[in-house]
This record gives sequence, C-alpha cells and structure tokens, in this order.
Amino acid sequence: MCQPLAMDRLVCGDVGFGKTEVAMRAAFLAVENHKQVAVLVPTTLLAQQHFDNFRDRFANWPVRIEMLSRFRSAKEQAQILEQVAEGKVDILIGTHKLLQPDVKLRDLGLLIVDEEHRFGVRHKERIKAMRADVDILTLTATPIPRTLNMAMSGMRDLSIIATPPARRLAVKTFVREYDALVVREAILREVL
Repeated sequence: MCQPLAMDRLVCGDVGFGKTEVAMRAAFLAVENHKQVAVLVPTTLLAQQHFDNFRDRFANWPVRIEMLSRFRSAKEQAQILEQVAEGKVDILIGTHKLLQPDVKLRDLGLLIVDEEHRFGVRHKERIKAMRADVDILTLTATPIPRTLNMAMSGMRDLSIIATPPARRLAVKTFVREYDALVVREAILREVL
C-alpha cells in the first residue's frame, strides 16, 4: 500500500486466523492517508458482522463507517451514497450493491473483497475495472483455482496466515444424532 504501484494481494487463512484483523489494519492505514475504503462482502449478514467489528475497533478514532445493505431504508441508502460521494464516509461496507454505478466513492484507495469465490463473473469484471489505481486486498479461506493460479504465478501477491492467533482454541467438530439437550448445553456454554 505504500508503493507507487497499486497492491493486489490475496490473503489466505483458515476461519478465525486473523484475515479480518489484517483487513482492519489495512483500512486504518488507508484512512490515515486520507483515502476511502470499500469492503465488499457476499451477504448482508457478513456485511453487518464486518460493520459491527469495524465500528467497535475504530470507536475511539475519528473514522466514519457506513454500511449499504437491505437492512437500510432507501432514504438511508441515498443519504449514505451522497455522503460517500462527498468524501464524508471513510469506510463503506456492503454487498454487491457497492459495485453498482450509482456508488461513487470520492477517493477510493483500498478495496477489500471478502470471500471472492462467492461473487459472479459480472461482479469480478467490475472489480477488475477498479484495479488500475486502487489497492485490492482479497480475503479467503477457500481461493478459487483461477485466483490461486494468479497468486502462484506471481500475477497477484500472496500472503498465507498459517497459524491461529495466540491462545486461540482449536475448533472441535462432533457428528452425532440430534439431541436437544446437547444442543441446549452447547448454546448455553457459548452464550454464558
């Protein structure tokens, strides 16, 4: 991101290994350099999750974060789009709506794409059109063969997060017959 050429980096790592942390740090660096950031995700639920995480992380900083999704009314979306075009929004998080022609970021410096494999060809063509002068950070646990080939051949930079964060507990998977009591206990253990 600090080089004269635009970054095009693929970050691969298992679930919970810190890809979102990398994205938040890159976003902060872009915002500190007076650039806007767009975070493109495939689902509204993931958009909401990222919105909450980014908002919590940057709560003590003068960073304006907004989200475009079906959870926002048409009036709210219009206000957000106007503020984005004026450069008043630092980080915009959303689904494929971010790729629509009516979304005009004043000074986009970084595009973060989470789960690229969940976007179609049309969406990827729109992303390609942005690549000339915008840093691109793609996060995935399961890269598609074409993306992985581009990274392995040197057309894209590749970073692999091979280890979980310190003190991260291993994920345990159990396959059993349905038992309401076991489900209840598991939920209570997570919630409490």
